Amino acid sequence: MISEAQFQTELQLLISNAIREDVGPGDYSSLACIPDTAHGQAKLLVKDQGIIAGVALAKMIFEYVDPKLKIKTFIEDGTNVEYGDVVFEVSGSSQSILKSERVVLNTMQRMSAIATKTSQLMQLLEGTGAKILDTRKTTPNFRVAEKWAVKIGGGENHRYALYDMIMLKDNHIDFAGGITLAIKKTKEYLKANNLDLKIIVEARNLDEIREILLSDGVHRILIDNFNYEDTKKAVALIGKKCQTESSGNINEKTIREYGLCGVNYISSGALTHSIYNMDLSLKAF
Repeated sequence: MISEAQFQTELQLLISNAIREDVGPGDYSSLACIPDTAHGQAKLLVKDQGIIAGVALAKMIFEYVDPKLKIKTFIEDGTNVEYGDVVFEVSGSSQSILKSERVVLNTMQRMSAIATKTSQLMQLLEGTGAKILDTRKTTPNFRVAEKWAVKIGGGENHRYALYDMIMLKDNHIDFAGGITLAIKKTKEYLKANNLDLKIIVEARNLDEIREILLSDGVHRILIDNFNYEDTKKAVALIGKKCQTESSGNINEKTIREYGLCGVNYISSGALTHSIYNMDLSLKAF
């Protein structure tokens, strides 16, 4: 994953772009009927159940829009919530609250859904020793928030993007002329460019597992679209030589069985591309 400094930079970029997109030259609905001197308060109301996420990000959004807004927090990120719970109250300029409203709700609703899904999958893996990983199958320009939500839900972050880890997948291997050549060229490239990046290599069958193991310097083998029995065989072949990761159409019905195969990680694109937003609202009172 990226550094904490880069993570914070990405968050600020997300917030500024989201406000630019939603507010543009001005929130004319509010400007038209609410005096700039008007003060109000609103509460973040839960109309669903699950794991709340995005509270800290909401505070950053309010701060960006208007540093004078005051937030009183009752429920922190990572907490189970039920219908009717109040997560926080915000008070200050009515115009500023309304300007922030949609961006706060959009981020929190999606982040909470992702955190909830992650938590559910982690519960299914309990006792197996395997951990859940996210992927790059994220919403464009919202990746930093979605990966944060995975962490809030108890999962782990995979690479952030194409620049913070090497991942040699089937197309890389085929274009490069095979597994061994792809690994060799990658190691030479990293050395020539003074880059310290971990290398993950995807395997499509047990023969490819055996070939990957002939090369040094591989951090993790991605055991892609294997059945249970072949996954167990792959884990036995790899042993302690490097980390193992299962992926490929793994869902709630199959994830525990894959965890019991002995892999270190299970990656799931569904954490971020196939979720329904948690129902939240910001209500004036």
